[in-house]
Amino acid sequence: MEYIIIFISAILVNNIVLAKFLGICPFLGVSNKVGTAAGMSAAVTFVMVLATIVTFLLQKYVLDPFHIGFMQTIVFILVIAALVQMVETILKKISPSLYQALGIFLPLITTNCAVLGIAILTIQNDYNLIQGIVFTAANALGFGLAIIIFAGLRERLELQGVPKGMKGFPISLVMAGILAMAFMGFSGIVK
Repeated sequence: MEYIIIFISAILVNNIVLAKFLGICPFLGVSNKVGTAAGMSAAVTFVMVLATIVTFLLQKYVLDPFHIGFMQTIVFILVIAALVQMVETILKKISPSLYQALGIFLPLITTNCAVLGIAILTIQNDYNLIQGIVFTAANALGFGLAIIIFAGLRERLELQGVPKGMKGFPISLVMAGILAMAFMGFSGIVK
């Protein structure tokens, strides 16, 4: 039951983008088309889960035992950047088609604060490794859900008559606010 609560809470109630405001850059920048948003969410999911596993193990077996927890942010940033580069290199050699599909998004993930935020939140919430993986996967799915819904809304909005002063980012920010308020409706489901 605990895993279900973590899962539902991370996807709907405490959505990483709409409630915690992490990952706003790709949310606004890569959400013009549903296909692009889906590709970005798949890449973020893969890197986020992998980064959380590695950073969790580093925290528990290196930073905590040597009492250097103050290095957490620097170490996590370096690990995430190295993981993204490693994944990019491996995908380029092993699966060029997957590399082409995710290639554009992988460099963007290096600077996605949602990946670093989830790695840190996993440690701060004192989750074990399995709980951390469930938490991370749910947050990645929540990120994907938010960005894909937002991309669909933006595509639909292109067909509508939007006033000249509201075209582009102004109407996108208004829609993002309304979407965040819609997700707040789930706050009574879990604590």
